Amino acid sequence: MKRFTKPLTFLLSLGLLTITAACGSASTPSTSSASPSAATTASAASAIPSADALKTITHALGTTQIKGTPKRIVTLEWTYTEDVLALGLQPVGSADNKGYQSWVNVKPALDASVVDVGTRQEPNLETITGLKPDLIITSTLRSSKNYDALSKIAPTIVFNSYPAEGKGNQYEEMETTFKTIADIVGKQAEAEKVLADLNKSYSDSKAKLAAVKKEGAAFALTQAFSNQNNADLRMFVDNSMAVQILERIGLKNAFKSNKFELYGYSTASVEALPAVQDATFIYIVQDTDNVFEKQLKDNAVWKGLQFVKTNNMIKLPGNTWPFGGPLSAKVFAELTANAFAK
Repeated sequence: MKRFTKPLTFLLSLGLLTITAACGSASTPSTSSASPSAATTASAASAIPSADALKTITHALGTTQIKGTPKRIVTLEWTYTEDVLALGLQPVGSADNKGYQSWVNVKPALDASVVDVGTRQEPNLETITGLKPDLIITSTLRSSKNYDALSKIAPTIVFNSYPAEGKGNQYEEMETTFKTIADIVGKQAEAEKVLADLNKSYSDSKAKLAAVKKEGAAFALTQAFSNQNNADLRMFVDNSMAVQILERIGLKNAFKSNKFELYGYSTASVEALPAVQDATFIYIVQDTDNVFEKQLKDNAVWKGLQFVKTNNMIKLPGNTWPFGGPLSAKVFAELTANAFAK
């Protein structure tokens, strides 16, 4: 595939995660009962931990102890970079800054002072060591080969963005991961404010759709690109971050897969579209790789679709980001609602 960074390469998250503090009485923040990977417990003292407070974190790849409140954070996945920024912090280092700035269109932005530590797949361990971090945040996919090396540099925690079948969805995992990072860095109040703002945005977007009589409208969402001169369509399914966002603003996903899709989408061809032709077709393509105007322009199946005939289609900008954390979720919801309301 080309032109798009795969969500495999950019999103990841949380296995079984438990936080306990060395001092104080324990309390349990709310988590999704559907996802055991989202089980998180934290000491009441963790809100304002002392310099010597010790947290023991059981995560996807083991157990990590963190002393005090981390200040020098290195993030090796775009979602966790976004999470840290949303909490009012700047990481000292992050992976693939250029890619982040191209795709993750949120505020606050990544500061120019943040050191690029290399690719998400193969970060530069020497550069990371030189930053003297007190916390490294990474993902299961990225860290399968370098977790031990990273752990020797600084306490390293690992999330897994893709819950297994029956273990919740990507949105629940995103929210739990964000809250967990906030707990670790002592920014719980900031996290609650971000999530409250996100939920208000959903309500506003839902009202905007209702005003144009689109609340409850069926949709099919794709991120499309060319692959060896063929049109590949990522058709998003119910457990995906993107579909969960759109359903929160009052839309209804029409596309269903005949099997569980771990990453939240099916890779399909135009032949999958007749099943959803009565829905509004929402598509994300880059202007330089618009498969609907190129590869499928004269395709008989494409031209015969109801949403093509009636122009019941919405084109979102090519750099629309249907993944990420709470800031990306807000942008995606508002962008879609505004497009429906035009």
